[in-house]
Amino acid sequence: MRILVTGGAGFIGSHLVDRLLTAGHSVRVLDNLSSGKRENLPKAGDIDIVVGDVRAVADVSRAIDGIDAVFHLAAVASVQASVEDPAGTHGSNFLGTLNLLEAARRQSVRRFVYASSAAVYGNTEELPVSERTPVCPLSPYAADKLAGEHYLWFYARKYRLAATAFRFFNVYGPRQDPSSPYSGVISIFAESVRTGRAATIFGDGTQTRDFVYVADLAEILYRSLGNRKIDGQVLNVGRGMECSLLEILAELERLSGRSIERRYESPRIGDIRRSCADISRLVELLGYRPETPIDVGLSRLLDVFRSAATSSM
Repeated sequence: MRILVTGGAGFIGSHLVDRLLTAGHSVRVLDNLSSGKRENLPKAGDIDIVVGDVRAVADVSRAIDGIDAVFHLAAVASVQASVEDPAGTHGSNFLGTLNLLEAARRQSVRRFVYASSAAVYGNTEELPVSERTPVCPLSPYAADKLAGEHYLWFYARKYRLAATAFRFFNVYGPRQDPSSPYSGVISIFAESVRTGRAATIFGDGTQTRDFVYVADLAEILYRSLGNRKIDGQVLNVGRGMECSLLEILAELERLSGRSIERRYESPRIGDIRRSCADISRLVELLGYRPETPIDVGLSRLLDVFRSAATSSM
């Protein structure tokens, strides 16, 4: 198949690109390289890179030409960034989605896979969170992701687009840039291990997340390509396990043999208190369960950091 991955030079997107190329697909990447990096992408294989922006109709039209399926991952993937700049992030997180859907309609694309977010649930007393849990977005990021879902279902109904929305919980692993304050918490904590600097915790650290390893997520997305059972479905993607930030820090300390200083700051607006996914629908319809335990995933991440440090010496 000829597959477009928006945000394909980024953290999650580049892992998906690797998986698709390994399976023999032809891949085109659309990325503005604002957070994605060319070095995340392979230098060989059936891959075409379009440097452009999902907000630009011309870029989207050029990228989607001749494409069979779209994985739409491009976004400003940060609650905090959306709180600080709602209008700016709205362009990427919602208008970009609408541009892709409209281009997919015009080009008669067969399949559209949309990266949504567990942020749409907000703070809920129901744990684990199932796809039937009422949504309550608490940030512009979450609101844009939910709006994207609604437009996805409109295009699916109106234009017979085979569409699926995956609500990602907290993804971690290699290539997640720790240098940005908007990066995933695990990459930032792992960087504290590497540098010896204090780890900043917003809140008391007992808040929980459901962490899923990026290679498992890439496998789930890959398996969605030929699965008609998930047409029209919204699916949670996590491990179905709740883990606090303090537990993550303790595990990183155990694996690295180093102590990590904690620095506590006020909770951030829009952050949720507890998160844990019910992934029973994912397992039932896709036949796959994320398999990487948190200690194994963290160990792999630290190994990447060690290898990078060794190669730079």
